[in-house]
Amino acid sequence: MALSSSAFRQTAPTSVVGYHQTSGESFGIVTEIEANYEQNLGLHLSNVNQPDLNVLVKQNEGAKLVELGGVKEIANSLKTNVQHGIRSSIGEILIRRRTFGSNFYVEARRKSFVHLLGQALNHLPIVLLLISAVVSLALGISKHGPKQGWYDGGSILISILVSICVSAYSNSWLNRQHELLSEEKEKILVEVVRDGTRQWISIFDIVVGDVVCLKTGDQVPADGLFIDGLDLEVDEYGTNRRVLIGEHQESFLVSGSYVVNGYATILVTAVGMNTKWGETMSSRVSDPNVQMPLQARLNRLASLMRKIGLLVAFMIFALLLVRYFTGNTKDQSGNKRFKGSKTSIFDLCNAIVGFFITAVMIIVVAIPEGLIFALKLTVLHSMKGMMDNQTMVRNSSAFEAIGFPTTICTEINGALCSNWMKVSKSLIGKDSITEKNLMEENVLELFVEGISITRDIALKLFRCAPIDDAIHTWTVLTLSGMEMHNKARCLSLIRVEASPANKKRIGVVVQRELDSTISVHWRGDAEGILSSCSHYYEMNGSITVFNDEDRELFRQRIENMTASGLQCIALAHKHILIHDRISRSEKIPEDNLTLLALMGLKGFCHPGTKHAIEACQLAGVKVIMVTKENITVARSMAMEYGLLSLTEEVENEGSIVTGNQFRDYDDNEAMEIVGNIRIMAKSYYLDKLAIVRILKKNDHVVVVTGDNTTDALSLKEADIGVAMGVESTQMAKESSDIVVRDGNFVDVVEIVRWRLCIHSNIQKFLQFQLTTIVATLVINLVAAAVAGEVPLTVVQLLWLHLVVGTLGALALATEKPTKKLMENQPGIQNKSLISNLMWGNLLSQALYQIAVVMVLQFKGVAILGISSEKVNDTMIFNTFVLCQMFNEFNARMLKRKNVFKGIHRNKIFLGIIGITVVLQVAMVEFLKKFADTQRLNMEQWGVCIAIAAVSWPIGWLVKFTTSVLP
Repeated sequence: MALSSSAFRQTAPTSVVGYHQTSGESFGIVTEIEANYEQNLGLHLSNVNQPDLNVLVKQNEGAKLVELGGVKEIANSLKTNVQHGIRSSIGEILIRRRTFGSNFYVEARRKSFVHLLGQALNHLPIVLLLISAVVSLALGISKHGPKQGWYDGGSILISILVSICVSAYSNSWLNRQHELLSEEKEKILVEVVRDGTRQWISIFDIVVGDVVCLKTGDQVPADGLFIDGLDLEVDEYGTNRRVLIGEHQESFLVSGSYVVNGYATILVTAVGMNTKWGETMSSRVSDPNVQMPLQARLNRLASLMRKIGLLVAFMIFALLLVRYFTGNTKDQSGNKRFKGSKTSIFDLCNAIVGFFITAVMIIVVAIPEGLIFALKLTVLHSMKGMMDNQTMVRNSSAFEAIGFPTTICTEINGALCSNWMKVSKSLIGKDSITEKNLMEENVLELFVEGISITRDIALKLFRCAPIDDAIHTWTVLTLSGMEMHNKARCLSLIRVEASPANKKRIGVVVQRELDSTISVHWRGDAEGILSSCSHYYEMNGSITVFNDEDRELFRQRIENMTASGLQCIALAHKHILIHDRISRSEKIPEDNLTLLALMGLKGFCHPGTKHAIEACQLAGVKVIMVTKENITVARSMAMEYGLLSLTEEVENEGSIVTGNQFRDYDDNEAMEIVGNIRIMAKSYYLDKLAIVRILKKNDHVVVVTGDNTTDALSLKEADIGVAMGVESTQMAKESSDIVVRDGNFVDVVEIVRWRLCIHSNIQKFLQFQLTTIVATLVINLVAAAVAGEVPLTVVQLLWLHLVVGTLGALALATEKPTKKLMENQPGIQNKSLISNLMWGNLLSQALYQIAVVMVLQFKGVAILGISSEKVNDTMIFNTFVLCQMFNEFNARMLKRKNVFKGIHRNKIFLGIIGITVVLQVAMVEFLKKFADTQRLNMEQWGVCIAIAAVSWPIGWLVKFTTSVLP
């Protein structure tokens, strides 16, 4: 239950029909239902009330629990049957919710559009622009009157306001999309007992009185009291404590705690804001200054560009002033002014304000604010793309922070293999099991009893039990449909031993209801079980003592199974005398067992796993199999999946190690050998954690997969922790950065691609925006120095800022990953964002744009044969904007020479280009007064397009030159 990430969000429940309807008709229906249930349910209680229940668990009130009559009496007072739970009818749920509260906590509301508008306004350059625009508007109106005088200042003011609104709306839309993703992340199901049956409901629909079923790895969804269970151990806020049956002071379960072992049913006594966890989470204040690591790097770049922009802006302002007083230039209205001309105070103020606005606008253009928007957009796009592939990103910061992963530590089950298994071989004694008629009745009964009870316990303890499901299915089909569930029901459970770290090994003590005999059943790894056995059953029911020859024969059969890639499981049994009855606190006997059966199970590879491993190896990403299986099984499966070849095994010493061997290495030896490891067999969760730490010390960027509670430490330690499958424990999910619902290694490789896609998209936009910034700064600086004027007006600069910063981000930050991304060699975390190839693309395009604008600025009228300088200025603006649009295609492909490759698949890119073209035509042809432009004829449009299109061959030439140079 994702309580740590605002699971109790203040939103309407998802499964109670009509709960948040507000129409008069539905309200009347709900009120009538409530009235009927108030009479029948009787929740106005005299011996228990809400405050008592709220503090009961939060303050560990053992005395209060005794005073209220214990768990069963409280359950009776809440009209809850501890065996059958509450009724699932709408009316009862509504009454309980109204009486005791809902399972939400109140969190801070998201930032409104008005708030984001205020944030957009809270920038000094924007404030200075607004003030200057207002002054310019006032000066213009005072000189030319309202009809004509508003154009200069008014158009600037409108442009600034439009830019601010677009920025605020873009951030608001991004925030809303992230909220929708968060809501998807928090759609958590909890198992409860209602109407006598177990059912899954939303965590938000839990009410006081519910009976919740917990198992290893679950997170407690609400404050509650222990009803029943075995070996329940919880981790409450980092402190392990054991919940013992029948002791009131150890009957309290606090919401937010993790179940690290055992299983239980609990009675919910407080939900939402009435819980200790709800109080903690609602009072938590998020730090608005927390940044994603890549965002911090982009902010440093933006800070550098801001300083450069400030310097250039100051130089431009000074140059414009100097040229205004000492040389030929234009005034604010575009009229020529010559040296020695008289200037009125009004014209002087108007000119200074105009120069100041231009300088401030240069600062605005020079700051690549679109980078952060592009980053957030591409991360959001990647998260949504992965969600379409049943992959949920829980921690976007960790996801975007790391460089190219160099190592993936994965397991066999749940990642390389599916959780579906099949029994391939089965033995009782020295004979294969083919049908039940060949088995003596007593052996058959013990066999079915052991399978039934261990499966029942595995399903209670763990979310997924592929071994038990496979054996159960095989038994039903092979042994003519034995009634497995009836067998389990005829047994009374006394003691259980099972560890989340080793799901294969389960020990149970049961008592038969018919004859009260007590039996021990063990199911686990064949080698371990065999070493604990002193006898074995024959098919005919006789029990034979193990001699050395027999034990060697059984070991050989186990080795033959494992050599074939089978996981070998053993079932063992032991009778216990009545007077030797085992208590709940005693350890289950593991000596002098009688071997009942050996079974070889085959795991099935996920489709595409072998190709995914090949893709990783081609990209230089090492895949390490970390498994509990023995060396023989691990090696066989690694060969099957292409993870290891005979050549690699021979050439690379230490390619296969065991957990014991790795533990014996000191740090220096481990650092030396870790680069060669391909398989770590017979390993435990601490071995997995150790190899991750050593890899990170060796500057590897590590991805770790896992699905167990014991994997939590490794998942947290990794650069990216990936919880595999919907059957992953909640503790594993909470410790991970990404949850892959299908539990497929192919999806892990897809995660790597999406991660690279984020980095690639940011580089694309960075190259695109920096090209525009460099060209704009140089063009305006040179023009101010030479001509005493800038070629683009403030409105045109604002439009360019919008085209590049917002529309450009939308176009370039939404590219999907390609298979080519995996062909790059792995990088490191601190690698520069701007590669040498990007510098080549950037400088070549910027120099071309500078040259084009300068030629048009000083020789455009003569070269193009234009009679009007206004038309020439418009062509400069139009050409410069079109150059950015053509360069967008170049930026879309950082390395490929064919910039149109796969462009038909990116509908967003094509749509943004189309919108930009339409808006640019409108700026030139229809918004003449606003944009200070002049209409162009078809020939002039053709010239602008032709000049801008030269960007493509320049980009092709740079990429070609880079590809052939050593």
